[in-house]
Amino acid sequence: MKLKIWFLETRPQFLLLSVILVIYGSSVAFYHGYFNFSDFLIALIGLVALHIAVNVINDYYDYKSGIDLATQRTPFSGGSGILPSGALKPEEVYRFGILCFIFGLLIGVYFLIVKGILLAPIIIIGAISVYFYTTHLAKLMLGEIFAGLGLGTLPVLGSYFVQTGFYSLQALIASIPPGILTNNLLLLNEFPDYEADKKAGRKNFVIALGKEKAVKLYSALTLITYAFIAIATILKLMPPTALISFLTVPTALKAIKGAQKYYNDVEKLIPALACNVKVVLGTQLLLALGYVLGKII
Repeated sequence: MKLKIWFLETRPQFLLLSVILVIYGSSVAFYHGYFNFSDFLIALIGLVALHIAVNVINDYYDYKSGIDLATQRTPFSGGSGILPSGALKPEEVYRFGILCFIFGLLIGVYFLIVKGILLAPIIIIGAISVYFYTTHLAKLMLGEIFAGLGLGTLPVLGSYFVQTGFYSLQALIASIPPGILTNNLLLLNEFPDYEADKKAGRKNFVIALGKEKAVKLYSALTLITYAFIAIATILKLMPPTALISFLTVPTALKAIKGAQKYYNDVEKLIPALACNVKVVLGTQLLLALGYVLGKII
């Protein structure tokens, strides 16, 4: 029973994002003729460990600040609910988060040694994103940006570098949509936490812009993601098969419509939150498939 509680504390429903990011970055490397399974697996373990760390440390600080006690929880926002329930002690949760952080960081250092110093900026920015997200970044209106970097753009670039030993313009282009999508994942998930975040001193796009303008930003960024992919394929910076990612457009439109209509109603917003998660995960998984197909065909 205790093991199950610890498992739920990691917020496993969100960890699929890390898995897909490593798959995607490695697929871009595969498209360019590089793939090593052991490096893929080690990178995957490292990123999942860091993702667990940011989830757990965020849970700890949100509990200590009172956010988790004030927010209206949904399946996609409001924390795990484990610390408010008393199922685990805050101190042991924090220690667990730090252990995952150190473990993930050690894997980063390993790749730094065997693959090269050019990986250092990704490791440094990633570490900052993990440890300082709740305590500093989320209070400086940098939360969404660093989430997009730490669980979007940088893991794709890092996974590519781990496979190839270098960066490329094509890899950078491939990493932009995940950055926007993860930014948007956090952005829409902040709507249910609006009041609690505001009282706790957080500063994010929803609080700064207000819900009405923030939902317009969310909608625009969603559409920009698809426009970016389309333009990149036209310019031959992405393979034409990357357009398979457009299969998520109907779900994206549902998310936009629901967000625009129900941004003030948490219960009715939940279907839009669910669609948004499907768009974020599905689009990146389809992009990965597009790069694999582009190599094979």
